[in-house]
Amino acid sequence: MAGKRKNNPAGSTNNYRGDVLRVLGALKVATADQIQRIGAPHLSFRHADKEPPSKRKQARTASHTGALSDMRKHGLSENGGSTGTGDALRNLTTKGLEAASYELRRPVSEMGSTARGAGSSGASHPMAVNETVIALLRPKPNLARLVDDPPHVRAAAQAAVDTPSGIGTIASFWTEVPLPATGTWNAPGKGGAQADLVLTAPQDGVPLLFIEVDNCHETPEELADKLEKYARFFRRKVKDTDGRERPMWRTRWNAPDTWTGDQTHPPILLVFNKLGERNPDITVAKLSELTSHLWQGRRNKGYHDYDGKIPRPGEPDRARPDGAGVSSASVATGCSPCGRRSAILAARQPTHGK
Repeated sequence: MAGKRKNNPAGSTNNYRGDVLRVLGALKVATADQIQRIGAPHLSFRHADKEPPSKRKQARTASHTGALSDMRKHGLSENGGSTGTGDALRNLTTKGLEAASYELRRPVSEMGSTARGAGSSGASHPMAVNETVIALLRPKPNLARLVDDPPHVRAAAQAAVDTPSGIGTIASFWTEVPLPATGTWNAPGKGGAQADLVLTAPQDGVPLLFIEVDNCHETPEELADKLEKYARFFRRKVKDTDGRERPMWRTRWNAPDTWTGDQTHPPILLVFNKLGERNPDITVAKLSELTSHLWQGRRNKGYHDYDGKIPRPGEPDRARPDGAGVSSASVATGCSPCGRRSAILAARQPTHGK
C-alpha cells in the first residue's frame, strides 16, 4: 500500500485512472464532472444528498480529480484551461493518448491530437460535443457498486437503470475526425471536412453516424458549406486492400450493404445547442433550401431514387422500394436525451413506404 501511495500520491485506483484514459481518449478534452458522469455515474447517486451543490460536485468528482492528479504526475494528463463557468479542463499528453489507445483498443494513429489550447477561450464547442455524447450514452449506474449504500440511494439508482438505454459506450465515439477530400487519413489535404463526432454502435442499431454540433452561432450558409464538404468526402473513392475502388469512408468504417451498394451515403445528425442567438428552426429551414441538391431524390416509376444523396436532416421517415431503406437523419434541438431517439432515427433502416 505504501508503494502504491508513493507512486500515486492522490491515492487513485486503476479503475478511475482507466475512466480518465477512456473518456479523454475519446473526447480529447473534458472536465472532471464529465469524466465522472460517463465513467462512474453511480457516484452521482451516492453524493446526491450533499448540500450545497458545490459540495455535492466536489464529492462525486473527488475520485477522478485524484486520478487526474496522479496521471499528471506521471506525464499522462495535463490541465488545459477552464470553461466559461470556471471548471478546469483536462486533456491527455502524447504519452497519455498512447495509453488511452490500449484502453479503447484503437490504433495510436486514430487517437487524434492532444487538444492543447482547447480551453483558451472556454471550450464552449467541445463542451457541447461532450454533452451530446452524454445525452446519447445515457450512462447507467453500476448497482453492484452501491450495495452498501442506503436504500434511498439504491432506489434512485435503480430508477435510472430502468429508464431507456442509451447508444453505445464511450469507445463507440470518435471526436474531431478528419474527412479528407484530398490527401490521406493521416495527412488530409485542403478542402475536407472534420466531423465533430463519429458514432459506431452496431449493437444498438447505429452502425455509422456522423454528428455535427452547433452552438447556434453558425449561419445556414456556413453549415451548408460543411455539408458540401461531407458530400465531397462521401463521393471520394480510393483503392481498397483488394485493389478495387470503393468509397474512402468504407475503408475505415463498416456499414450494412444495401441494394444499391456503395451508392448509399451514411447519415449526418445535426445537434443544436441553444447557446447563441440563432433560431435553430429558422436555420434548418434555410439549410434545407440551400442543400436540397444534396438530399433531394429523383422520381423513378413510383418511388424516389436517393443514390448518391446525403439523407436529409430533419426527415426521420424515408423509404425505398421493396423495403430497401436508406438511412434517415434528424435534428436534435439542444443537448438532451431527445438526441438518443434522433440518432436511432438517423441510422436505422426506415419502414416500408406506402
